[in-house]
Amino acid sequence: MRLQEGSIGAITGAAVGDALGGATEGFSPEQIQMRFHGFVDGIVEPFNRDWKNARPVSPFHKGDGHITDDTLMTESLISIYEKVRDHLDAYLFAENIIPELIEKKRWIPELHDETLLIHRVFHAEKWLVHRLHHGHADPREGGVGNIVNCGATMYMTPVVIVNAGDPTGAYKEAIEIAGAHQSSYGREAAGVFAACVAAAMSPNSKVPDVIDAALSHAHDGTKIAISAVLQEADSISDWRTSLKRLRESIAPHDSMSEEYRNPGPDARKPSRLKSIEELPIALAILKITQADFREGVLAAVNYGRDSDSIATMFGAISGAMHGREAIPRDWVEVIERESKRDFQKSGTKMAEIAKEIFDRDAERNARIKQSRETLFSKPVLSRIK
Repeated sequence: MRLQEGSIGAITGAAVGDALGGATEGFSPEQIQMRFHGFVDGIVEPFNRDWKNARPVSPFHKGDGHITDDTLMTESLISIYEKVRDHLDAYLFAENIIPELIEKKRWIPELHDETLLIHRVFHAEKWLVHRLHHGHADPREGGVGNIVNCGATMYMTPVVIVNAGDPTGAYKEAIEIAGAHQSSYGREAAGVFAACVAAAMSPNSKVPDVIDAALSHAHDGTKIAISAVLQEADSISDWRTSLKRLRESIAPHDSMSEEYRNPGPDARKPSRLKSIEELPIALAILKITQADFREGVLAAVNYGRDSDSIATMFGAISGAMHGREAIPRDWVEVIERESKRDFQKSGTKMAEIAKEIFDRDAERNARIKQSRETLFSKPVLSRIK
């Protein structure tokens, strides 16, 4: 029951955070407050009323309860697990993600159309098709050369469910899968995020357990950035007065400039000193709000910048800890209706798949144990006649 509760909570929480955060993505807290006459406190209309023409390169209907590519990619990973019904490596992921992107039609709320996922995803996700399908790259190295961002991190929640209660297992599987998509700190963040949500799925988990999972698995710039932002969060009691402080704490570790849509010449390059912005900020919000779902998602939404992915990551962690019941019902109802989705069904499906994988793991572990026991048994020496 705890597995199903955590699975439904994580899937629903990630999607709800994504849908709310979409409306403010790419903007600063000041711009958000000016546009919405104060802090956003729930589901809102698009930032740009003429959303179809405001940014022709991205004619997406963000807001109004529409999920974005974060959730669409999560759904694709669920579909892959449903087909494979076992742990994934880079090869299995690469083999199955391509049909999800270029063959399988689905309802995409932001496009008001049933179409291919490739028509909605960002350039960093289109890279999967370029490198794996057209370029025939080794899946283990497919992410090399891609722009380094949070693209692989945002959809790793299903990995967590099949590794529930095992942060190290979740970290390793996410790192393996993400290698086909991302490199450097973009790949590292996917593993650390998975470890965090896996810790949150454990019974009676608390915020310190999630933080410990992050710091014990993170490396290089990702660990440095998380530590710095969490240290700043220690002295913050209310996110409403501290959004600028949070940005200032991550800025030295983030390759993106202050003007989010104008990244700058050093942005999104591999580095052992840098980190994506989204995961450290999500963890800081987790600490400040003590995983309160409503407060945490609203903090991410009002932070702006890559708000949908920040809210997705926070939502998955908080949802895994507290279950679907902790998520505002009115938000869930609107988002499921407007996005034409059933997150409870998706979460239940992932829990069922995870149970099959757990049973298979138990059989594999038993065989390994038996094999290893023979290594310590007394050798039988043949007599030389």
